[in-house]
Amino acid sequence: MCNEFSSQRSLDDLLLEFGQLNLPLEFTGGRPNLQPRPSVRPTDPAPIIVGEDGGARLKELRWGFPNPKGGPVINFRSEGRRFPTGRCLIPIDGFYEFTGSKAPKSKWLFEAVDGAMLGVAGLVRDERFTLLTCAPGADVAPYHDRQIAILPRAHWAAWLGPPEEQPPIEPLPVGSLKVTQVR
Repeated sequence: MCNEFSSQRSLDDLLLEFGQLNLPLEFTGGRPNLQPRPSVRPTDPAPIIVGEDGGARLKELRWGFPNPKGGPVINFRSEGRRFPTGRCLIPIDGFYEFTGSKAPKSKWLFEAVDGAMLGVAGLVRDERFTLLTCAPGADVAPYHDRQIAILPRAHWAAWLGPPEEQPPIEPLPVGSLKVTQVR
């Protein structure tokens, strides 16, 4: 399951992307200094977007809910669930999956075919976030039996909106993701 992703978009990229969706992107304090992160791993901070007062608020939170039983909860199954509160969108450039049984495992990068930013459905709790997962789409199935829940751009505003507007969580259509072997 996804335990690494890439987050390299600048603040200007995010402002433009959400501005085109008529979701004014706001942030607390001064202009945040988002550093490009080609590798974000559990417990690392990353930019996320939460819905707030009809707009979108940029925050930087750590990845993984606290878990009294061990490591952080970095992925959370979405099937059969509604998420009336705590929804967030994690803007990413790509995510990695690993195959093989021995180290070093083969590492695969999944990105949008058109190079667009991906919006992953997530949840916020206690100033931490986790990524929602779903059954794999055709592009991911050969590499893993689950995948992170990537929302089509047209669903981003609804995901960040009122609870009754929760869009469906399902894999992207075949051919949406390009796959590159990293190692």
